[in-house]
Amino acid sequence: MVLSPANPSSPARGLLFGAIGVLAFSFTLPFTRVAVETLDPLFVGAGRAVVAGLLAIAVLAITRQRFPRGMQIVRLLVIAAGVIAGFPLLTSFAMQTAPASHGAVVIGVLPAATALAAVIRAKERPSRLFWVTSVAGVIAAIAFVAISAGGLAGIHASDLLLLGAVALAAIGYAEGGMLSRELGSWQTICWALVLALPVMLPLTIVSATSHPVHAGPAGWLAFAYLGVISMFLGFFAWYRGLAIGPMANVSQIQLVQPLLTFAWAVLLFGENLDWRVLVGGIAIIALAATAVRARVRT
Repeated sequence: MVLSPANPSSPARGLLFGAIGVLAFSFTLPFTRVAVETLDPLFVGAGRAVVAGLLAIAVLAITRQRFPRGMQIVRLLVIAAGVIAGFPLLTSFAMQTAPASHGAVVIGVLPAATALAAVIRAKERPSRLFWVTSVAGVIAAIAFVAISAGGLAGIHASDLLLLGAVALAAIGYAEGGMLSRELGSWQTICWALVLALPVMLPLTIVSATSHPVHAGPAGWLAFAYLGVISMFLGFFAWYRGLAIGPMANVSQIQLVQPLLTFAWAVLLFGENLDWRVLVGGIAIIALAATAVRARVRT
C-alpha cells in the first residue's frame, strides 16, 4: 500500500496536518521533563525510538511496504540522525537541568531553522513578508516564554544541547518532508525508525543495564507518550503537512508550540497564567497566521 502523492494545490490541508503534528509535539518537552526525573535520559531518548521502531516494524510488515532503494536509504539515515537520534537524545539530556518552559524558549527558533532548511534543501523561495513575520514570530515566542517564566538566567550547557537539537530537527524535518513526497509520510518515518533501531536498541540496553529502570505511573505514562505519539504518530501528520507544503509556510505553525507547551505546563503542573500570557499568545498566533499565508515560491 502506497500513500498517494501530496496534492500541492491543497495548502490548507498541509496546514491542517502540520497543526495536528505540532499539537502532538507540544507535549514533548513537558513529558520529557517528567520522564527524566526518574529515568536515565539516555533510556528516555533512545528507548522511545525503540518503542516507535517496534511499532514501525509491525505497520510496515502488515502493509507489506517495499524496502527503500538507493539514495532513499541515505536520506532516511539523515532523517534518523536528525529527528530519531539527535533531537530526542539532546533534549532528554537538556531536560535534566532545564525547565520545560526554558527549553521552549530555545526550541522557539525551530520554525525559522526549518524554513531555512527548506530554502536550502527544497529550493523554496519565501517572500520578504514571510521572513519578516517569521523572525518577528520567533522573537515574540522567545519573549513570551521568557516573560512567562520570569526571565532568562544566562546561557547554560542545556541551551547548547537544545540548539544542537534544533539544528538536527530542522534538517530532519526538511529532508523528511521532501522524501514523504516519494515514499509517503508514515512510510518515511517508519523506515527511518527501522534504520535507527541498530543504534538505538543497544543504547537503550546499555542504559537499562547501567541504571535502574524504575519509574512511577507518571514517568511511564510520559515515556509511553514520547514513544507512541511524539516519536511515531505525530510524524504521520507532521511529514504529511510538510509534504503538501510549502514547507516554509507549514513550518511556521511551530511558532505556537511554545505557547502550547506553556499552556500544558499551566494545566498539568499548576504554573501561573496571567494577562501577559494571553497578550503574548494572541501576538504569536497573529504572526504565525501571517507567516503561513505569505507567498512562497518553489
